[in-house]
Formats: sequence, structure tokens, C-alpha cells
Amino acid sequence: MKTDLSNYNNHWYQPGNKLKRLLWYFTNVLFFINPLNPSSKLKVFLLKCFGASIAEGVVIKPAVNIKYPWFLSIGKNTWIGEHVWIDNLAQVTIEDNVCISQGAMLLCGNHNYNKSTFDLMVEKIAINQGAWIGAQSMVCPGVTIYSHAVLAVSSIATKNLEAYHIYQGNPALKIRKRNIN
Repeated sequence: MKTDLSNYNNHWYQPGNKLKRLLWYFTNVLFFINPLNPSSKLKVFLLKCFGASIAEGVVIKPAVNIKYPWFLSIGKNTWIGEHVWIDNLAQVTIEDNVCISQGAMLLCGNHNYNKSTFDLMVEKIAINQGAWIGAQSMVCPGVTIYSHAVLAVSSIATKNLEAYHIYQGNPALKIRKRNIN
């Protein structure tokens, strides 16, 4: 059997009503993806208006792309760097004091390559307190980054990362313990 995308059907996936998604699409383009808006406070306000749970002290840099804010929870004193893409087709929970560096991607969706119809699959992502997602790194669907774990630059987390450890590579492998002074 071969892949046949003409039979692709993800009608089961309904991430919100069409008007809400349309309004968010234009808000995201104008105020988030657009690098000309440096105001983190405005972005936090807009995310809350669309149903995100955002705590105090969150910093969101320019050119950030967020798929669906109503599937987003961000804890206090968290930083989201330039060009981060939160492709949250499912819930993304980011706890306190997390740093997500420039160009990182949180990817909640994938496709079943074993089915001829290439079915959509979605899973949650959780990034626990004090974790750091390095620049140009990717967190794959269903992954939990445990407390104070580090995903090094350009690495890909395909499995959960243990607390207080540093991971690097594709797929990310544990390379050493993280010691915080």
C-alpha cells in the first residue's frame, strides 16, 4: 500500500470554533509573528483574551508564533525568545522560570506514517520549572522536560528529559548532570 493524501481526513480534530480561530490567526500575524511589536505586556494581554493562562513576569520576544493560545499555560518569570514556534495542537504547559531560547519549536502534532491516510496525531507537551530549551531546539509531541533539565542548542527531544540533566543531539541524549550554584 502507498500513501494516499487524497483520503486524508482530520475532521475529528476541532481545536475551537472557526470564528475564534480566524480572529486568533490575524491577531497572531499582526502582534506575535510580526517582529515590529516588541511589547511583551500587550502579547500577554492578548494571549489571556484568547484563553491562555499566563502568570506574572512572562517575557515574550518578537516574532513568536503560537498556534492556539487556549491550549497554552505559562508560569511566572518565563522567557520566550525570538522566533519561537509553539505549535500547540494540544495543551502545552510551561512552568515557572523556564527559558525557551531563539528559534526553538514545541511541536504537539505529527502524522501516522504507517497509515496510507497519514492520520494526524496530537499529544501534550510539559516543560517543568527551571528548564531551558536551547536555541533552534525542538520538543516533540508527548514529551515532558522535567525540572531544571536543559535541551542544548539544536537538539531534538523525542523522549522525556530527566530533571537536572543536560541533553544534546538528535535524538537528544543525556550528556551530564546539571549543577546549579
